[in-house]
Amino acid sequence: MKTILKLIVVAILANALWHVGTAYAAFYKFKDSVTEAASQGESTEEELRQKIVELASTYDVPVRADDLTVVREVHHTSIHGSYKQGVAMFPGFEYQWPFSIDLDAYPIAPPTRRGDLIKP
Repeated sequence: MKTILKLIVVAILANALWHVGTAYAAFYKFKDSVTEAASQGESTEEELRQKIVELASTYDVPVRADDLTVVREVHHTSIHGSYKQGVAMFPGFEYQWPFSIDLDAYPIAPPTRRGDLIKP
């Protein structure tokens, strides 16, 4: 009987770990995609915000445009936001796990003849 109880506890813990790991994997993939999108310096703040919302739906991340603060400057983009995602910790019990996005991105631009990177 003890062995059965131990196996049940292990199965419950493995299930919770799987769901938490899946949520974090989606979060990190989403965050990497947001960093890449922010590094493309050709869009406005609103266009970038909409791109982030599209990426969120791709990765099944519950982010809305209202959840994000996007500040784009010439050589710097700052994105801040947070959301909660339901994670099934136990069959029939879902915990709202908090995730936070705080990143700074810098535009990827090739060196130009006028710039400091290439000397004539």
